[in-house]
Amino acid sequence: MSKTFKRIILGLWLLFVVGILSIYLFFTGIAKGWIGNTPSVEDLENPIDKFATQIISSDGVVLGTFAYTSDNRVWVNFDELSPYLVKALLATEDVRFQEHSGIDLKALVRAIVKRVILQQRSAGGGSTLTQQLAKQLYTEHVARGTVQRALQKPIEWVVAVKLERYYTKEEIMTLYLNKYDFVHHAVGIYTASNTYFGKHPSELNAEEAATMVGMLQNASRFNPKSHPQRSRERRNVVLSQMEKAGFLTEAQRDSLQQTDIVLNFHEVDQKAGQATYLRELLRVRLYEKKPDPKNYAASWRKQQFYEDSLDWENDPLFGWCNKNFKENGEPYNLYTDGLKIYVTIDSRMQRYAEEAMAAQLQDYLQPDFFKAKKNVKTAPYTSNISAEQARKMLEDGLLNAGYRRLQNNGVSMDSLRKIWNTPREMELFTYDGYVDTVLTPMDSIRYMKHYLRSGFMCMEPKTGFVRAYVGGPDYRAFQYDMVHTGRRQVGSTMKPYLYSLAMESGYSPCDQVVNQPQTILTESGQIWQPKDDGKTMLGQLVTLKWGLSRSNNNITAYLMSQLSPYSFVDLLHEFGLRNQAIEPVLSLCLGTCDVSVEEMVSAYTTFVNHGIRVSPLYVSRIEDSEGNVLAQFSARSHEVISETSAYKMIDMMRAVVNEGTGTRLRVKSLFPNFYTVDCAGKTGTTDNHSDAWFMGYTPDLVAGCWVGGEDRDIHFDDMDHGQGAHAALPVFGKFMDKVYADSVNLGYSPSARFDIPEDFDPCADGMNPQGEILDNISIETF
Repeated sequence: MSKTFKRIILGLWLLFVVGILSIYLFFTGIAKGWIGNTPSVEDLENPIDKFATQIISSDGVVLGTFAYTSDNRVWVNFDELSPYLVKALLATEDVRFQEHSGIDLKALVRAIVKRVILQQRSAGGGSTLTQQLAKQLYTEHVARGTVQRALQKPIEWVVAVKLERYYTKEEIMTLYLNKYDFVHHAVGIYTASNTYFGKHPSELNAEEAATMVGMLQNASRFNPKSHPQRSRERRNVVLSQMEKAGFLTEAQRDSLQQTDIVLNFHEVDQKAGQATYLRELLRVRLYEKKPDPKNYAASWRKQQFYEDSLDWENDPLFGWCNKNFKENGEPYNLYTDGLKIYVTIDSRMQRYAEEAMAAQLQDYLQPDFFKAKKNVKTAPYTSNISAEQARKMLEDGLLNAGYRRLQNNGVSMDSLRKIWNTPREMELFTYDGYVDTVLTPMDSIRYMKHYLRSGFMCMEPKTGFVRAYVGGPDYRAFQYDMVHTGRRQVGSTMKPYLYSLAMESGYSPCDQVVNQPQTILTESGQIWQPKDDGKTMLGQLVTLKWGLSRSNNNITAYLMSQLSPYSFVDLLHEFGLRNQAIEPVLSLCLGTCDVSVEEMVSAYTTFVNHGIRVSPLYVSRIEDSEGNVLAQFSARSHEVISETSAYKMIDMMRAVVNEGTGTRLRVKSLFPNFYTVDCAGKTGTTDNHSDAWFMGYTPDLVAGCWVGGEDRDIHFDDMDHGQGAHAALPVFGKFMDKVYADSVNLGYSPSARFDIPEDFDPCADGMNPQGEILDNISIETF
């Protein structure tokens, strides 16, 4: 052998060794992080760190999520994936997935030969499922050009091998599907399955699973919403791959390929779905910070500062994210930490409440209101005001809707009016869906103010669990929450509080007084003469029970004259009414102060609970992404009136439903599943029918409803439509009728009776003018 030949052989071996050593050092450098950006051990152990927080109902339904638009991801485990989804994924993306350790050498060599040597574009890729996951997780920017991609590939190989060491095959598939962005704000397979098909990933059938897997090649290009035909063709390719891999028979493949893609598409929208008002309330309350007086400088915010200060000290849920911290010292983030917030809402009862409100407003009140306001110059406002007053109110509404900023920046009212009267394209709410139209801002706000608003809440009096919460007719159109945030005059639903004070002061439901107009001298020396339109039993002796059942103002005024307004205000605070501006005046007994639906429902739990008020409980517990319990919550309660007084109040308020202003609940044709249920309550209507109320309770549930216009001057001008018994009571009745029709599943028995001793006699105590008047009652926080 010649020296030259030996040198060539030696040189080749040297090149081979150097090449092998270089490749070894190159990949070692990547693995050690010396070359490129490879993930740390911590990153590999927690490859996905952004998950949406789920709001989960008491019956296990996900009501919604808190997430950034780009990361609306909810984690699902492998055993929550449809078997078809797993098979479609393996057959299409990596049929030898179970055999390799991150790199499929056979597929890689095939891809190199076909792409590099034979220049075949359709040669397929050599990337394994693990490599694709590595690319998703740790490649921030898509490679541009062959050279960049060639440099990225080795890094993906190294990361893929590392992933195979840290995770099982099932975990890698789960990570991959949880990470992928299926567009339309559908990040991860959980959100995507729900967005496109309205299903949990475990429920996907073969053709749906094939559609989802088909999107993995390019979610935009093969999107079933945007490109249905292209998506169907890609789905059929996946079905063929499943047949080729032995997961489907040839007959099954052929049959499935003939089907159309049937979507149940609904893009993730924080303003849609169930319990939208409650979800927003929780989001705000969980993120509240410790109240700083400097942030409440405006006089109108003093009440808010008072309430927030009490809640910060007494309500563990208020500001929870800023009171509790993760192991790294950071506060919890609702949008990225994947928390599970278990609320007390029952999704079935929530649906019944939303349906009841929609039926009352959409099918009955709203058409009548449109009809009543037709051709009225001041519409949607009452005809009792001038056209100029109506115009001024509409302009104030426009300023509050976003134009005040322009006014503050120096834009004149004349210029603003020109803007307000210039037509533009816009989207408007209707009960049949949103419509695109052209209107002026002035006409649009006039149109929107025609829509009546409502608030409804139901809770269990013993546990405090809030079972249904509807802050308005449509959250997207009307975001002002009329359960928690909105406060309106309560009218005659205030009277049970006064009667409670009377019972505490020695009166009984059977005590008799003359039903006659009252003329009372106020503390300031003025004459107060409340009106009562009723003529029944006028001038005759009637019982207090009769007076409350008929909502008679004469009897209420008489009681107010016998009791202390100051004691009454103190008792109202004990009942949970937090408005500091409640004045101790005689007219207060007729419901002249502003109260929220939330406060009223909580207050009425006192009557069912033997005199003990229970605060609403919205959240039962919070868990982290791994299921560890971070916090548990329970309702707060305290005694407001005696047990005996509570029994008396039930007796009188039963009469409201059985023989008084609430007898509509006893109409079998209206409420066939509820008309015999043991029930008590109170109707309420304010001056000019601006506010319609009904508060009611059964042995198991307390609920309240308010109906009215956005502004106090938006209302029916007739009593038939505007009173509480006609406007608000049906929402309560329709809801309860649905609940008790579903009593087997919900557990509320139609035959249950109020927990009152059998030998209790509400008339045992007689009227005692010398009875003790409650005074100096401490204010208990809500």
